[in-house]
Amino acid sequence: MGATLQQIAGYLNKKGWKYRLDEEQSRILTGVRADNLEDFLIVIQLDEEGEFFELFAPRVLSGVKDHPHKAAILQTMLCISWETKMLQWEYDPSDGEIRAIIEFPLEDSTLTERQFNRCLYSLIELVDEIALPRLRAVMETGEDPGDITEGERLLLKLQVESPGLLSALERAMEARKRRGRLPLLDEGKDQEDERDEG
Repeated sequence: MGATLQQIAGYLNKKGWKYRLDEEQSRILTGVRADNLEDFLIVIQLDEEGEFFELFAPRVLSGVKDHPHKAAILQTMLCISWETKMLQWEYDPSDGEIRAIIEFPLEDSTLTERQFNRCLYSLIELVDEIALPRLRAVMETGEDPGDITEGERLLLKLQVESPGLLSALERAMEARKRRGRLPLLDEGKDQEDERDEG
């Protein structure tokens, strides 16, 4: 069963994407404008007669092969893979190419439009908005700044799921700063003082 290039081209047509069909290589080439990657090429490839799906961005990072912070860059790539769903990284030691990829076997299943769109948009978002700024920082400093947007996403999630909670936490933290100690610790200390006096 699997998937066909024509099926995937139909999904792209529905979204109005421009692409080039390369039937000889069993792939579709497309791209997107991005904030952090000048030439964001996307390759959609079918292997094993359509039973294996690959979606990847080649050459997303250059200059890694002989970079002084190569180990930190590769380690950060592994951390990003650990922290995200689907996204994997490939490194070609012969020329230093870094590739971001989402791949999985279809076997006797089909590739639905919803699956395809999730893969396509996830690849773009994860590479351009999350991975590249972080990897470029590692290239400059040798240190992984971590996912600095993770805290912001957590705060947004809290605000959506529990409206007013962030304001209450902010007020509680301000009150704590003014007192210089936690109220619960103060209450416990007062109770100990009373026991000592009694």
